[in-house]
Amino acid sequence: MAKPVLISGIQPSGKLHLGNYLGALKNFVELQNSDKYDCYFFIADYHSLTEDFTPKEKKAQIKDLVASYLAAGLDPEKSTIFLQSEVGATTELMWVLSAIAPFGELRRMTQFKEKANIKDDDSLEVDANVGLFTYPILMAADIILYNAKFVPVGYDQIQHLELARTLARKFNKNFGKTFIEPQPLLASTPRLMSLDDPTKKMSKSHPDGCLFIDDHPAHLEEKIKRAVTDSGSEIKYDLENKAGISNLLSIMSTLSGRPIAELETNFGGQNYGEFKHALSDLVSDYFKNYRENKKNILQNNELIRQTLTDGANKASAIAIKKIADIKNKLGLII
Repeated sequence: MAKPVLISGIQPSGKLHLGNYLGALKNFVELQNSDKYDCYFFIADYHSLTEDFTPKEKKAQIKDLVASYLAAGLDPEKSTIFLQSEVGATTELMWVLSAIAPFGELRRMTQFKEKANIKDDDSLEVDANVGLFTYPILMAADIILYNAKFVPVGYDQIQHLELARTLARKFNKNFGKTFIEPQPLLASTPRLMSLDDPTKKMSKSHPDGCLFIDDHPAHLEEKIKRAVTDSGSEIKYDLENKAGISNLLSIMSTLSGRPIAELETNFGGQNYGEFKHALSDLVSDYFKNYRENKKNILQNNELIRQTLTDGANKASAIAIKKIADIKNKLGLII
């Protein structure tokens, strides 16, 4: 019996921080190793074109992300790892889906409104490129092209996935059963906040408040040492009154696998400095093998290229058959 298809991707748009790792990459590896799914993990290079970049930067970012996938534990023998832009059928399907996508639903996308700085839903003055607007249609094509049944996503992507389900349903109704309506797999990961402002989400746009998983141990220690805490010295989880130390406790709990209550007891009587030192050691040790593996992989261009070539060949074989079926259903093949 064939395993259900699972698919997801990450944009190559800069270094991965701890939130990216816990919310996506760590989950990818666990899903792969569960042996329950036929896994497809892609580098979302077309999606990343909506941000400013130079070709030299983009090439380096793609290579870096492939190395991150492999160093973290994604295995080309177990998962299909490929570059989004190397499967031409994806953008073909995006155009087909754009012809049935409701304009109103796209305008209501929360992420688009945030990135385009839209405060009035009726306003046509939008400070954003069209790619940000059509981003959810490309995401839908990424998913339903491969007959994916499951998509590991964070809560901020649920709205986009629901559009993919809507478009699959609409196409099926208009042209006959063609697509699977994908289901979300929500990872139970904490919402990590910025180290320098625990009221804001950890983001690469604020590097001082980010723990990048590639960071040298000395840099990790420096950032954690400077992390905002709270008045008083009690190491206690209290999001309302002690947001800073609560965020650090979440990080320690997630990486160590120890409940927060146990950590509160273990560090009872110790000060913030002692706790931060222990957290620095934990984060550094946790990613030690990852950093060493990635350094070696980045020097192996043949491995990186072969991984992408093999992945694109497998993904394209499925995509070509699917796009032919889609064109036939649309009456484009005579």
